[in-house]
Amino acid sequence: MRAPLSAIFQEEETEEINMTPMLDVVFIMLIFFIVTASFVKEAGIDVNRPEAATAVKKQRANILVAISNEGQIWINKRQIDVRAVQANIERLHAENPQGTVVIQADKEATTDTLIKVMDAARAAGVFDVSIAAQEA
Repeated sequence: MRAPLSAIFQEEETEEINMTPMLDVVFIMLIFFIVTASFVKEAGIDVNRPEAATAVKKQRANILVAISNEGQIWINKRQIDVRAVQANIERLHAENPQGTVVIQADKEATTDTLIKVMDAARAAGVFDVSIAAQEA
């Protein structure tokens, strides 16, 4: 004997879409994007870099040192004294031996401060030191 018409309609109403596989896919995509995201490192302040016609972009600039127009030195968003630059660069270079030092000096910064930072970087054992410039 056939099932009554009311029983057929009750079966269709109780069926639901299983959302678990879709949530699993969204969760895996979220993890993928978090792991593969590249984070921008900043020295701590914005500086007005001088322009250079031959400026080349560095791929592995891991240690960023900023020099403000007032001679303040910033590493990892902290203001550093000139005497502590070498120790900070040594520590950062020990964490990432392939990293290079990029000095972001303001165009109004003195050459004296720039030379002291370069000397501290070389004394710390990093000989790949670059000065950041804007493309002209």
